[in-house]
This record gives sequence, structure tokens and C-alpha cells, in this order.
Amino acid sequence: MDVIYPRCAGLDIHSETIVACALWEEAGQIQKEIQTFSTFSKGLGDLLQWLEERGITHVAMESTGVYWKPVFAFLEGYFDLTLANPQRIKNVPGRKTDVSDAEWIAKLLRHGLVEKSFVPPADIRELRDLTRLRKKWIGQLVSEKNRIQKVLESTNIKLGTVISDIFGVSGRNILARLLEKGYVDEADLEECLRGRVKKKKQAIYDSLLDTLTEHDLLLSRLSWKHITELESLIDKVDQHIDRLLEPYQQEVELLMTMLGVKKETAAVVIAEMGTDMSVFETPPSLASWTGLSPGNHESAGKRKSTRTTKGNPHLRSALCEAAWALSRCRNQPLAAKFWSLAARRGKKKALIATARRMLTIIFCMISRKEPFRQPQLN
Repeated sequence: MDVIYPRCAGLDIHSETIVACALWEEAGQIQKEIQTFSTFSKGLGDLLQWLEERGITHVAMESTGVYWKPVFAFLEGYFDLTLANPQRIKNVPGRKTDVSDAEWIAKLLRHGLVEKSFVPPADIRELRDLTRLRKKWIGQLVSEKNRIQKVLESTNIKLGTVISDIFGVSGRNILARLLEKGYVDEADLEECLRGRVKKKKQAIYDSLLDTLTEHDLLLSRLSWKHITELESLIDKVDQHIDRLLEPYQQEVELLMTMLGVKKETAAVVIAEMGTDMSVFETPPSLASWTGLSPGNHESAGKRKSTRTTKGNPHLRSALCEAAWALSRCRNQPLAAKFWSLAARRGKKKALIATARRMLTIIFCMISRKEPFRQPQLN
């Protein structure tokens, strides 16, 4: 096989150690040297110096957990780095050691057989961390709200059957008074209600005719405190996300021209796949990376499964949420296509197909710097 990178190295990274194998050609002979380094900052400095002394230009490593991140960040800017998918560079069966793994990665890289995984720039990586943290906290916030709802229902307080959102303005006022006193009288209820909910005053009062025990109050107050803390933290995360999105305002505005895409969804899209579409080359490649492409499992001329491939779960879920929101606009072509597919193949498959179509449109919008235009669907 042809040698693509004459001076290269492979790294087998663990939580405490890094095994490095350097390969280079000298006097017509392939030279190989293997060294083990610590993952501490001093060890990373020694690794950098060791690689530079041997004239290494290209370095490859596996994406093992989060252990690769500090190594990648430390070596970034000094070498041409390749982050490899472990599934695609598996060694042949047999004796497996850290040294053999590092040497195998170096040999594959030397002949250009290691495909680079997408690693976004540093600012996009920071944005990605914040959007994923926000998603996690939103999930915890919903869990705490459901926990309060469960306590109220278990004590026969049927507030949720009268008010559609007990965490709206009126619902929050009622809950705050309820958790403070343990009950709500008519005078307090009059002060709590806002807007059209006032018409349901008597029904709301009847739904509150029960008393929370000390145990129920304790559970609800703890959840309520957690809710307020989470909302405060989410607001702070939103502020940091807005600051990181400032250089990408054009892309955010373009994405928000698409139905179903709001600012939070646009932030997730940019955080997960960046704004440089040349990395993915084509929309089908991006769809495969996201996990919105049908699988291809065929044997003996029989097609066994078309389950979607594994991909980026964060981008995939954000696009599926946007597709579901888009489906509510029935007078739009994309929504009409969703319901046409849903009638024949079911809503789940229609949702994936619509998300795939939206991702293709997003690819073209960002590549061409053009706003959303309604597609002409057959």
C-alpha cells in the first residue's frame, strides 16, 4: 500500500496513561518507537516534546469516552490530528495490548486508512456543552413538575384537571400560596387568578378543597425549591448560549425562517454540526452522521432491516421535535407530506422522514446563506 503520511503516530488513550507509537522512515528503513506517558499536564507536555523531536506531522487517536478531549485540545495546533471511530479501526482478532493498539492505529494512519471524525472548533464545542447541559436540566425541570403534580393528585387536589398548565402565571400563584399555608381560601384565590382563568374560579376552588399533610408539603416544597433553582440556572445558561451565538447570528436568523425551528433549536443545530458544511460534503452524508438514514442490512439477496443508523442523538432529537411542531401547520407542503406519509407508514416513520427532509434543507440554507423557501413537493 502507498504511504500517505511518512511521519505519523498513533495514540492509545486511557484514563491514566497514553501509549504512543511513532512511525517514520529513515535511510530506507521504517523506524518505530513506543513510549508510555501520563495523562497529567506534565505527561502531555512530555508527549508533545517527544512527538516534535521525531518530526511527527500527523497523529491519530480513538474517541474513547472523554479521555481523548484533553489530549486533543493540548495537541491541537501542533499536529494534524485525526479522531477515529473505534468501531472502524478495530484490530484483527488475537492478542490485544495497549502497545499493539497504538501500533495498529499508527499503521492505519500511515497508509491513510483512518477516517476523520468531525470535531468542531473550540467555540462550537463550548456551545455544544451548554446546549446539552440545558437539555439535561430541562428534563430535570419537567421531572420535578411532574413530581409536584403527582403529590397533588395523591392528596385529591385536582388543580391539574381544571387548569391546563398548573405552572402558568395563575397556577404558580396558587401553588405558592398552597405550599406556604397548606390551603387556599377564597380571598387568596381571587388574588392569584389572572386572565381567562378567573372564569373558572369556582371550579378551581372546589378542586383545592383538601389539605396537604406535613409530609406532602415537605415533598412539594423541596421540589418547588429545586424548580426555582433550575429555572435560574437555565436562564444563566441561556445567557451564555446567546453570547456564544453572537458570531453566528446570520445562521441563527436563517434557521429561524424555517417553520418549526425556534432559537433554542437553531442553537442546538449550530452546536452539533457547526456552520461549515464542507465537512460533511453532501446532505446524505450529514443525514447518515445524524442518524436519519435508513439502514442497509442485506444477506443472500434478502433485505432484512432498514432501521435508521446510529448517529448524533442530540441533533436527531432536536430535528424530530421541530418536525413534530411543523406537522401542526397543515397548510404547509412539508406538513402535508408528513400527514401523507403518516397515513401510509405511521407517524414515527413520517417523523423521521420529515426530520431528514428538514436536515437536507438546513444543509442547503447554511451552505448557500439563503433563507427558507417552501419546497415544491409532489
